[in-house]
Amino acid sequence: MSSDTNNILERVEQSLESIRPYLNADGGDIRVIDVHGGELRIKLLGNCSDCKMSEMTMKAGVEEAILHSVPEIKKVVAI
Repeated sequence: MSSDTNNILERVEQSLESIRPYLNADGGDIRVIDVHGGELRIKLLGNCSDCKMSEMTMKAGVEEAILHSVPEIKKVVAI
């Protein structure tokens, strides 16, 4: 993994720290899977994985925080 990729992943993790407590409070969490070509792949865990609100959480919380904090990321995909 390149140092640029490591730097991006570190900044992604930092941006997730602001929303992770909200996910944890509902019994969920988030894991970064990988980043490639401006696309970040994540996995919602625990209660977040099958929650009816997960798409809204993804767009309004996770994606917004990451795109704002890490401009190299152009798209966030939940797998």
